[in-house]
Amino acid sequence: MKKALAYLVLILGAVSMALPFGLMLVTSLMTNAQAMAYPPRLWPDPIAWENYAKALTATPLWRYFLNSVLVSSVTVLGQVVTGAMAAYAFARLRFKGRDALFLVFLATMMVPPQVNVVPLFGLMCRLGWVNTYWALIVPGLFGAFGVFLLRQWFLSFPAELEEAAKLDGCTPWGTFWRIAFPTAVPAIATLAIFAFITSWNSFFWPLIVTNSDALRTLPVGLAAYRASFREITDWGTLMAATTLAILPAIGVFLAGQRYFIQGMLAGSLKD
Repeated sequence: MKKALAYLVLILGAVSMALPFGLMLVTSLMTNAQAMAYPPRLWPDPIAWENYAKALTATPLWRYFLNSVLVSSVTVLGQVVTGAMAAYAFARLRFKGRDALFLVFLATMMVPPQVNVVPLFGLMCRLGWVNTYWALIVPGLFGAFGVFLLRQWFLSFPAELEEAAKLDGCTPWGTFWRIAFPTAVPAIATLAIFAFITSWNSFFWPLIVTNSDALRTLPVGLAAYRASFREITDWGTLMAATTLAILPAIGVFLAGQRYFIQGMLAGSLKD
């Protein structure tokens, strides 16, 4: 009985999570009259495939898409590289004040991101980076979460391998790059998924540091497209554009999901 109840709760949870995506997909295939019909329709008839073509031509969606791909890809690369190097140092190297410095590093995770917006925007203004790719990318290259996640993985790195590498003449950098880093693929894939989805869905920061259409990312571009409707919103086209916008995030998750659970379990281990 308990098992059946647990399955029922899981199924209800899965349906509640999938329902918004299903409604978005169905609405993207409806004409505006079908989308606004009462009682609501559960399936489009006829199917309005032209909504997707219209979404690609009514807005510079490809420009927004390329901007999001560039910003998210460089952000993921930066977080993986900087996070892995810092995590290995905190986990395997011995230096004075290491643990205290790591606690200070972790404390930054407790600061709401909104608190940093004003001073960070002031810094971007002083550097002359407002409305440039630098402002979109550089603040996202570093993050305490990635350091924490990868440190937990490197703490379980066998000391025997480290000692064998040292006996073979490997430097600390060589041990990290040639031996430890390749073994951390599950944790790195987990961090990459988190970083990509966070950057891909980021709205507030790209909104305030860009003021030209050429630099807009997908979330900002879709919001601008939504605001361009005066009296009647074309829900079919808007949902078609939104469906296209979430496909890369779903693809990245599906590509890395085999490592995701393993990486999350490694991140949950205690020091």
